[in-house]
Amino acid sequence: MSELDPRPTALLVMEERRRGDVYPPEVLRDLDELVRWSAPPRTREHLAQDPDVLADVEILLTGWGPPRLDATLLSRAPKLRAVLVAAGSVRPLTTPEFWAREIPIVSAASANAIPVAEFALAQILLALKQAHRIAREIRAGRRYPHDPPVAGGYRSRVGLFGLGAIGRLVAAHLRNFDVHVLACDPVADPAGLGVRLVELPELFATCSVVSLHAPLLPETEGLVNGELLDLLEPGGTLINTARGALVDEPSLVDVLRRRTDLTAVLDVTWPEPPAPDSPLFTLPNVVLTAHVAGALGGERARMGELVVDELRRLVAGEALRHAVPAERAHIMA
Repeated sequence: MSELDPRPTALLVMEERRRGDVYPPEVLRDLDELVRWSAPPRTREHLAQDPDVLADVEILLTGWGPPRLDATLLSRAPKLRAVLVAAGSVRPLTTPEFWAREIPIVSAASANAIPVAEFALAQILLALKQAHRIAREIRAGRRYPHDPPVAGGYRSRVGLFGLGAIGRLVAAHLRNFDVHVLACDPVADPAGLGVRLVELPELFATCSVVSLHAPLLPETEGLVNGELLDLLEPGGTLINTARGALVDEPSLVDVLRRRTDLTAVLDVTWPEPPAPDSPLFTLPNVVLTAHVAGALGGERARMGELVVDELRRLVAGEALRHAVPAERAHIMA
């Protein structure tokens, strides 16, 4: 800040390709009223070539392609007092050195959760009708099935693995339908969600559809395996909009080859995209959707708007609503 212009000094650093979606003109106009820019927007590569631009920066705004907040960057930004991320996870950019500075960091994960939950809901409803399975059988047999056995959307069981921001939003959406929702989450409080907590094997064994919303942690990596998938009832569906590495792919593939009645809707994979020779490309009961569940195009502006709202609170000296607590950052997706 200066005596002539009390607005804090800010810098926007993110990849250029998505910048216009996240920070469209109307969002930038709001930001212009709240901050004064130390320099035009940078990519992290450009920032690495000219780190001195950080010298007077108080507010760092970012999104996709953020800079890593390591000791080197922090040493160049002695006045930094807040980081606002118009994207989901802050894990890729935070470091122990950053947390030691006790600088608040805002995540727009709750804004990104909205389209992911909408996509998951759409796939859950399709799965309850076994739409993907029936469509592939029609294509293969060139005939319509007669009264195919499907769970349908009335009093069926839907399983959610993970009750973070996205899982909770999916559960809230499902309250508008006549389904029973079960969930597995060792740390979540299900109060008010209308869900029943169960262990993971029961989730797969008793639900027509299981949708994954857990964070990727050492204890969850590869946790969803073929043994669990094989517990699904005939015509069951697995949906993954979380992280590809939650799934033990080789064992999943083995079960999908044997049980052609099952369907796996994989919006995320590991690696992403799959290797060119991956059986995920050729298995008829695998639906790959190329990570489209998260915010795309104009949906991304919702995250920029969240950043503007948080910046207004910061400038006004009010409490931030979307700051990530240091003690929870490591378990957030």
